[in-house]
Formats: sequence, structure tokens, C-alpha cells
Amino acid sequence: MTQNDIIRMAREAGLQPYYDEQETDIEAFANLVAAAEREECAKLAEKTICDKHIPTGVSIYGTRAAKAIRARGNT
Repeated sequence: MTQNDIIRMAREAGLQPYYDEQETDIEAFANLVAAAEREECAKLAEKTICDKHIPTGVSIYGTRAAKAIRARGNT
């Protein structure tokens, strides 16, 4: 989900910018929603067993995927 998707959904829900002709409030809201969604996805990835190490049978969790999900907020 992109910032533009969230802004579009906020508008569809009837949210309007606080200041005339400015998107700052809706953009700030979109950023908060996106960050919260990324973190929830990253937490889920961390708990998910992606594979097993064949020689030892140790579960390999999605920590690499979680790191990549969190990094999306830095671009």
C-alpha cells in the first residue's frame, strides 16, 4: 500500500486537509498508517517459519523479510 493509496482511501472516507489547499495532515496520517502496517507485517514475518535447516532441523524464521519490510519506510 502506498502513501497515495492511503490518501485516496482517506478522501473516500471523507477526510479533508486541515488547512485549505494543503495535504499535510492527510499525508501525515498516511505516513502513520503505512508505518504501522509495515511494522505489523514485519512482526508477522519474524514469527513465520520460512524454511528448515536440513542438517539440523532448526527452523529459519523470516527475519530477513522483516528487515526488508521495515526498510521500505526508509526510502
